[in-house]
Amino acid sequence: MLDFSAVKSGSLSFADMAKGLTKADLYQSTNEMIDVMQEIVGDAVDVDVTFVPQDPNADDTFGKPEDANLAWTLGHVVVHATASSEESAALALELARGLPVEGRSRYEVPWESVTSIAQVRQRLKESRRMRLALLDAWPDEPHLENTYSPFPQIGELNAVGRFLLGLFHDADHLDQLREIMRQAREARG
Repeated sequence: MLDFSAVKSGSLSFADMAKGLTKADLYQSTNEMIDVMQEIVGDAVDVDVTFVPQDPNADDTFGKPEDANLAWTLGHVVVHATASSEESAALALELARGLPVEGRSRYEVPWESVTSIAQVRQRLKESRRMRLALLDAWPDEPHLENTYSPFPQIGELNAVGRFLLGLFHDADHLDQLREIMRQAREARG
């Protein structure tokens, strides 16, 4: 699996990390990421999906103000992470096709509707299929010179960098998933 520690520490930019990575690398990294997520929830049961963990660090500055300090459930984290990576994959396709990125391309399954482990597993399976299909849609010679900056602190990204941003976001939620599962197992006894 890709190691994002140099990006997190600021010693490597997303653009620099993306250099040298290929579409095949993105395929492999996507499969590895989904595999890790599936492994984390491997022994989960339905009650774990809606279990509300203790999360003193809960701080969602992008969500509804009334939900800013809401501890996220397993289902919530999975639908959020997968939606973000699918958006990155969709925007990466636009860049790879040589098109300008205009706006967002995001849909997130309402987390409240995810109440079973079967739904979590289906969401992960569907997300893998969607992301790989978006990679399959890249032209044979992607326009890697085509860039944009999604956030000022990220800098300019090409298609590989934009796809990578989704995997980075996934990786950022892995420990959260692990902690939710730890607490859920403990609560189950």
